[in-house]
Amino acid sequence: MAVQTGLGEPRGPWFVSPELDPDGRTRDGVPATGSRPGPHGPGRLLVAAAAVVALSTASGAVAGAWVANLDELTDPPAASAAPVPAELITAAERTVPGVVSVLAGDGRGRGATGSGFAVDDQQHIVTNDHILARGGGTVAVELPDGRRVPAQVVGREPRSDLAVLRVPASAGLAPLPLAKPGSTRVGEPVLAVGSPLGLSGTVTAGIVSALDREVRLGDNRHTAVQTDASINPGNSGGPLVNARGEVVGVNTAIATIDGNGSIGIGFAIPIDQVQQTADTIIGRGG
Repeated sequence: MAVQTGLGEPRGPWFVSPELDPDGRTRDGVPATGSRPGPHGPGRLLVAAAAVVALSTASGAVAGAWVANLDELTDPPAASAAPVPAELITAAERTVPGVVSVLAGDGRGRGATGSGFAVDDQQHIVTNDHILARGGGTVAVELPDGRRVPAQVVGREPRSDLAVLRVPASAGLAPLPLAKPGSTRVGEPVLAVGSPLGLSGTVTAGIVSALDREVRLGDNRHTAVQTDASINPGNSGGPLVNARGEVVGVNTAIATIDGNGSIGIGFAIPIDQVQQTADTIIGRGG
């Protein structure tokens, strides 16, 4: 599936609009479109950057109320959940302690949030560049234990949509192991870990849907790992890990239909590109 820019084209039955904020408003994030036939004839597909969303106090309050309201439901579930493979439970337990929320703001109440993860024992954190580009100003990281610490921007690579941060040694983040380049297989189970809608430490499960999927975000072309693991605003920059707990990619974008949020088509930057870019940035910035 080739994806290319074309927001000014007419809306068709399969036109996919930019992702919405938690309050339902359309964001002017970094979109891309491409042709695709649908069951009703030719249409348009749009891929929007996943975490170019500022979770303001208001949106955070909405999310909190939504979670609280779940406790008020008294009807029993229609069916019990399918059993979770033991290896995915272990992978989640190993991954969550190394994943953080990234908070970028300009000090005037505007900003962006996303996710990131530690890649070494020097407390370097990989995340998406578009979080920093949208947020501007200072950057902080919220750790798995709830502490918030300032983060230094070691370097940014907008063309790859990757950035590296560094936090103080006192953060004590556990680095996540990286999968070997070329080892990811279509159909293998994966977990997306991050802070969708500000809900830190969230884990969603799926499979690798496709490899080497060509997508265009803005002016840049990406070769991505496609997954059906649920990815929503705030997941961007977080890891996509396999059943061994190894990072296979960095979650960066989703496809939406008519702005209805995640539809089970998400994209992650492959780990070989992530590792190469991160090593280059760290080598330059220390």
